[in-house]
Amino acid sequence: MTEESRNHPLRQAGEDWQTARTVPDTPQTRSPAYRLAFTDDEFLCRDELRPVRLQLELMKATHLMDAAEVDSTIVLFGGARVPRPENAAGARTDTLRDLAGQYEEARRFARMVTERSLAETGGRENVIVTGGGPGVMEAGNRGAIDAGGRSIGLNIVLPHEQAPNEYVTPELSFNFHYFAIRKMHFLMRAAAICVFPGGFGTLDELFEALTLIQTGRMRRVPFLLFGEAFWRSIVNWEALEAAGTIGADDLELFRFVETAEQAMGYMDDWPLPRTRRDTIPGRVEA
Repeated sequence: MTEESRNHPLRQAGEDWQTARTVPDTPQTRSPAYRLAFTDDEFLCRDELRPVRLQLELMKATHLMDAAEVDSTIVLFGGARVPRPENAAGARTDTLRDLAGQYEEARRFARMVTERSLAETGGRENVIVTGGGPGVMEAGNRGAIDAGGRSIGLNIVLPHEQAPNEYVTPELSFNFHYFAIRKMHFLMRAAAICVFPGGFGTLDELFEALTLIQTGRMRRVPFLLFGEAFWRSIVNWEALEAAGTIGADDLELFRFVETAEQAMGYMDDWPLPRTRRDTIPGRVEA
């Protein structure tokens, strides 16, 4: 921020941060108590400061995406272990080997979405967002690069630390401590949710997003599951409805697709109103 653009006459925090780094080296200035609170990492990591850290993680990504004019996103969830097609022969299981085609489909889909976004909105709408890791996530960010566009990566700090994949747009590459805040950023701007085969993390993201839509906490955006055979093999969707734990209408909240073209078609012509539910059909309170 320049002197002319400031809206108050006081010194900025950044100015004092720079000045504080040039003070004389004395026992007093070396004391942790003397550090500016907002530059004191040990202080900010105290348990009592958790609410502040939650707020900072929400605000930082929000501010940077707003500054980058990201108006809406297309969410790609999917497994980190899905191999690139050229690496399929070395996959740990036959299923993973066969899922290599999903990598290529995710890449094609992200490319098609990004090409349209660039042509229609200059890249502000329907920006691809992934978890920033390997596998399907890499494919999504890679497809955006193929189209000459940008994409978002929302990484999370893990014990086996991983770097963002090389295709994430650097200024839209984020890292989170709190899973909850990361999940909020996945869905806050979502114009569609696309889920490719994956494991626990993908299932978690899938069902949390579906629950938000089911309960009326989120609009009924296009919700697409790539690879019907995979999803039907691991989830007995109809058994949930038959048991009465979900309603028949809940099975209409998503659609299975096999190709990028089918997904684009549903994004253009989603059969449900893109509004929030005001009731949960078929729900009977105990």
